[in-house]
Amino acid sequence: MDLVAHEPVIRLSIFLGLLGLLFLVQQRWPSRGDGRWSSRQLTNLGLVAFNTLTLRLLFPVLAVAFAVVVHDSGGGLFGWLHWPLWLSIPVAVLLLDVAIYWQHRLMHVIPVLWRLHRVHHADTGFDVTTGVRFHPLEIALSMLLKLGLIWLLGPHPVAVLLFEVLLAAGALFTHADFALPRQIDRRLRWLFVTPSMHRIHHSTWQPETDSNYGFHLSVWDRLFGSYTEQPRQDERSMPIGLEQFRQPQDQRLLSLLLNPLRRPASSERKAAEEKPAA
Repeated sequence: MDLVAHEPVIRLSIFLGLLGLLFLVQQRWPSRGDGRWSSRQLTNLGLVAFNTLTLRLLFPVLAVAFAVVVHDSGGGLFGWLHWPLWLSIPVAVLLLDVAIYWQHRLMHVIPVLWRLHRVHHADTGFDVTTGVRFHPLEIALSMLLKLGLIWLLGPHPVAVLLFEVLLAAGALFTHADFALPRQIDRRLRWLFVTPSMHRIHHSTWQPETDSNYGFHLSVWDRLFGSYTEQPRQDERSMPIGLEQFRQPQDQRLLSLLLNPLRRPASSERKAAEEKPAA
């Protein structure tokens, strides 16, 4: 199928184009100033390159190609339903999106998963490169979940490609170091996640960290009771990251890869909850 042949080019072009655009936006209209070029950003970009190589080595077939196999065999829920594409594609994207919401939420609840996910939260700044800063094992687990969902649902490959593009674009947009005008932000976040909404999720204060899990649609946080409208401290100055990993050596690439091996996650989470933000 042509879709599989062109998928890497489509995704890479959109990713690089949006990454470059948001780099310029956060330079021109910064919210906090975290978007200024630094070695931290270089490490984050190095991690995404490492993760991309790891995925290609671990998985001979990735999400879109696997969707082609399942869909062509008539497997999964949508293969049984035979819905028209105008209905099955948006429904499939919504189901994949809510699944990723719950994956993200469980990453904060289950200690062994938090050990992996805290690599993302240990970033001491909040800018577009934070959106691609994830431990390779978390990326691998996320791919396993997506492959399992594709097998169960049997969505059209276009739906999977659309979701993958939206997932990457949403991660970049919601982590960018800029803030929309308040009136626009307030109206937009009735449906979509904005940078100001997601920035709360990266607060050092655990009740705020454990909220606003959505990637694209804010309705999941509202529906499942995890929505926080405003941080207790102004978003332009509130502390970002995890108090336990604020030293320069904690932000190096090797330290990020080894981070899940460091100290019990349960005591760390308890300390974060009890210690108020500065």
